Amino acid sequence: MSDSATPTTDAAELTVHNPASGELVGAVAVSTPQEVAAAAAALRKAQPRWASISAAGRKQWLLKLQDWVLDNTDELADSIQDESGKPRVEAEVEVAFTVDLLGYYARNAAKFLADTAVSPHTPLMRIKKLTTTYTPYPVVGIITPWNFPLAMPASDLVPALAAGAAVLLKPSEVTPLTPLALARGWAEIGAPPVFTVVSGSGATGAAVVDNADFVQFTGSGSTGRRIAVACAERTLPYSLEMGGKDPAIVLADADLDRAANGIAFGALTNAGQLCVSVERVYVEAAVYDEFVNKLVTHVESLRLGRDDRSGNIDVGPLANRAQLDIVTRHVDDALARGARALTGGKATGEGNFFEPTVLVDVDHSMSCITEETFGPTIPVIKVADADEAIRLANDSEYGLSASVWTGNKARGQSIARRLTVGAVNINDATINLFNFALPHGGWGQSGTGYRFGGADGVRKYCRKQAITAPALPTQKTELVWYPYSLKNFGFMRNAMRAAGARGRRRFGR
Repeated sequence: MSDSATPTTDAAELTVHNPASGELVGAVAVSTPQEVAAAAAALRKAQPRWASISAAGRKQWLLKLQDWVLDNTDELADSIQDESGKPRVEAEVEVAFTVDLLGYYARNAAKFLADTAVSPHTPLMRIKKLTTTYTPYPVVGIITPWNFPLAMPASDLVPALAAGAAVLLKPSEVTPLTPLALARGWAEIGAPPVFTVVSGSGATGAAVVDNADFVQFTGSGSTGRRIAVACAERTLPYSLEMGGKDPAIVLADADLDRAANGIAFGALTNAGQLCVSVERVYVEAAVYDEFVNKLVTHVESLRLGRDDRSGNIDVGPLANRAQLDIVTRHVDDALARGARALTGGKATGEGNFFEPTVLVDVDHSMSCITEETFGPTIPVIKVADADEAIRLANDSEYGLSASVWTGNKARGQSIARRLTVGAVNINDATINLFNFALPHGGWGQSGTGYRFGGADGVRKYCRKQAITAPALPTQKTELVWYPYSLKNFGFMRNAMRAAGARGRRRFGR
């Protein structure tokens, strides 16, 4: 993914090219660090009023934005295609995802942010009323990658706005156009000025981190770790979603047709440029040959190329030349070490296209297994049984998500719990991303913190406050206040023992 927060010297303008054709599709001015600081200051000034209108008031603005997105579906999908080159269906999926997300958080934020009454841990504290409240961070800085120009920014923008925060968004320098269109929509509906997009690469991203109260980053591990250090120096809270190397496990009792179709989709959607893309496949020996034959047949039927907006293409290009180079290196390394490409295996020579590729005879010494590829490759490994599959699936520094394909529901649930990843799909791929009530986050080098997650998806953008208040009429003093008295404390101690200890120790024996 793009290292969008790496400090670099930015040019005055970003030019945007369609990766399918190389044609220039737009240009945007780069925001200097000083301009980022000024934008953050303006957001900080506007945010208190945004927070004060309550979740019910913010709901109306989010639903107005939803209306705008629906009314401008074609424009947004065109923009996504222009700067990413992806097939029309995938572009429109981003729009539908954004509409769904806006509706979910608009309609649920009030419930998620309501004061929470807390039950005391001991009967002794029933004299107190305990409450947790949620106060939004003033300015949330969001840095997003290039693989989903609309859906990635929306994933973080929407819950942050619903929480009552103002948002300073820096999208990838590779795909800055669609986020600007969304910001224009926010302005066109007359919404309060609490959403600003700043464009640029490393220096702009670093300035966002410097001027935010909370940072949400999605992108490469190297950049994520630098952001973590920068945030730690300011004791700034942050959430990181970084790389993935998601395994799929195909058991002998699986529906092999569904497994082949689902894994092909999970590995090749958006040309494999998806955080939860299937990047490793482990298949039980008893069905290995049959599964591989079905997978290759299906992959060979897919249509690769530039979509003319008619929706007749399945797999599009890689987003940039750097990503094409990574995919080429991983495939060439595998082939040089004895792997075979049963279909695909090379760049087409046009645009940033790489053939959908099924690799066999691969092992864990190869970069296509150990490193994030983020491209249209499907390495397949034969395993003796489920235990070997689980061991190899867990043999990775990444832990974003995984999938298990089996005809036994109980077995699928059991295996899911043995995988060291943040999410598991049983007999499906990538579907966890479309279930906003579930947490989305990685283990290990895949990140820290979570996106989505129902109430937690909004509350992450808030500071929790604990309030204790009298539940009964108060007295002029308490037993443990000054002046100290062992006799008075004795009453308190005995009551605490009686309420919290066990057996005869409850009574001091």
